[in-house]
Amino acid sequence: MKNLTLILIILITFNSYSQKRKVFFKSSKGNFLISSDLHIHSVFSDGEVWPSIRVKEARRDSLDLISLTEHLEYLSYKNDIIIPDRNRSYIVSKGLLQKEEALAVVNGTEITKPMPPGHFNAIFIKDANPLLNPDGKVAIQEANNQGAFVFWNHPNWVENRDDGIARLDPLHRELLNEKLFHGIEVVNENTYSEEALEIALSNNLTIMGTSDIHGLIDWEYKKNDGEHRPITFIISKNRTIKSIRDALFNQKTFVWHKDMLIGKEENILPVIKENMTISSKGYYKKIVTVNIKNHSVVPFKLKYLGEYTFHSYNSFLEVPAKGELNVTIKTKEILDSIEMKFQFLNIVTAPKKFLEITKSVKL
Repeated sequence: MKNLTLILIILITFNSYSQKRKVFFKSSKGNFLISSDLHIHSVFSDGEVWPSIRVKEARRDSLDLISLTEHLEYLSYKNDIIIPDRNRSYIVSKGLLQKEEALAVVNGTEITKPMPPGHFNAIFIKDANPLLNPDGKVAIQEANNQGAFVFWNHPNWVENRDDGIARLDPLHRELLNEKLFHGIEVVNENTYSEEALEIALSNNLTIMGTSDIHGLIDWEYKKNDGEHRPITFIISKNRTIKSIRDALFNQKTFVWHKDMLIGKEENILPVIKENMTISSKGYYKKIVTVNIKNHSVVPFKLKYLGEYTFHSYNSFLEVPAKGELNVTIKTKEILDSIEMKFQFLNIVTAPKKFLEITKSVKL
């Protein structure tokens, strides 16, 4: 009886971390899509919650990877919480994980300096304490010495850039030339920066999107209204930390922000091909009905670029998230197949550039 009870407890624990997890996208073959938020805070710097809340929120949001990136230089509660070890929030959050769950926590911190250089996150660090240095460049160098993946936080933050325009100062160019940082936030909290995206693409930086959450996720993002935190999807060969870290350094990411996806075409296109299926429902006269299915959590806001016209829509279509749409097409004659070309108006691959896809449809 005791053995049966133990088995039931294990099964209940496992199911609570597995069956309820959201599937955001169907992965392209041979890859895993690691859902991550790598810029979050707790009371160990200037956040409003204990690290356990961050772990519970990540579980509820079906995240695979988080990092509590506490400010090194800014401690809101230093009169109430003594923090001799700057790795403490990582130690606490890591200790809350269950063996059966998918969520992982990696050590990270935020190097918090005036602009320039501004704020930088370092993740996959070994020890946050040596990064506490008055010289921002020296702190970033120490992070690199520890093998960290370093990215520039909110380069468009209006407290640093009163016009909201992300741009490189001479110190940033110096850091780039020495390969001391590897990514940049194109999305932070509720903001999106085209200029940061251009900096990423022009300098081979990894495209990042984070919540930078300080309060409660459910306060900031009203889930009943369909809102969600920004998520960086890391395209990894497997679920090991080494593979995920390698993927970040190799710029294998895209970002989900509001109803948008943002990332390099080479990263997003295989995912969209996997998550969009088009099939024929047959002809009536010379008008064929096709069914467009969306297997992802992002609505497909489409502009049709093909040669045919529709019988019931204009060239702008929307296929809801996890939904489908039937479209009638006037092909003039009965055909065996057609090519359908679309532009995704909510999938950005460069400033003012949107993903395009061509699907061959058997009729």
